[in-house]
Amino acid sequence: MRLFSVLLLLLIPFQVVAETVRFSDGRYYRIDLPDDVTAPRVIVGLHGGGGGPHQFARSTRLSDAALRLGYAVIYPAGTGAINTWNVGYCCGAAARNNVDDLAFLDRVIDDAGARFGLNAERVYMTGMSNGSMMAEYYAARRSQRVAAVVGVAGSFDATARLRDAVPLLVIHGTADQNVPFNGGEGVNTRNGTEFSAVADVIRRFAAAFGRHMQEVEMRSGVVWRHQYIDGNNKPVVVLIRIDGGGHVWPGGRRTQREPSSINATQEALGFFALHP
Repeated sequence: MRLFSVLLLLLIPFQVVAETVRFSDGRYYRIDLPDDVTAPRVIVGLHGGGGGPHQFARSTRLSDAALRLGYAVIYPAGTGAINTWNVGYCCGAAARNNVDDLAFLDRVIDDAGARFGLNAERVYMTGMSNGSMMAEYYAARRSQRVAAVVGVAGSFDATARLRDAVPLLVIHGTADQNVPFNGGEGVNTRNGTEFSAVADVIRRFAAAFGRHMQEVEMRSGVVWRHQYIDGNNKPVVVLIRIDGGGHVWPGGRRTQREPSSINATQEALGFFALHP
């Protein structure tokens, strides 16, 4: 029922008022706040390489539904002429310059929590492509601060250690030419990064929950769902694999030729609702 409500909210036009906060070093974030909600929970949305806060908000329509559900949404900005995030083994100038984006996200969350009165002790993270890698990387390194994470079309370094268990949903197409589903260098990226296979990322996060979980796989058309379910029958690590899917945010703008009709924003909000 909650997922159906989220879908209805996504279909209704909504006017979002954004505020931008700039730090003295020039870095910044955008924040969208819900009306009449005291100490709202927080979603942090991370753009992909070459994107930005406003582009990511516009293409995913994340705030349209999230604000109605009472969340505040923060969109931080990466660095460089082409905005990127440093996730350890990628990407762009952020990685070459060894930018400490973990510390930057700490700063953004702390600042927004204090400035706007948010419930920011534990946040939800999501992102696209390089932003997906950053969301997963942050969850792995700052597990005590993350309630759940959703990664779309990205793959963080699966050799990195998780400090504690964090619920994870991954949405990834098998025809992704930027971040290959089975790992390796992307045909369209050519930056020398050997990306981790999606299956290795899933196994890394699932292992942190221990061995006593049930695995369930379901198929609907080209969409496969592989779920690790805990003792309370709650999905804690989930892979949504889209056969033939490309390097996109499913359900967002410019996805008309995609082989599935799933909506990544709807899926993310539904997953977050499972992990209050």
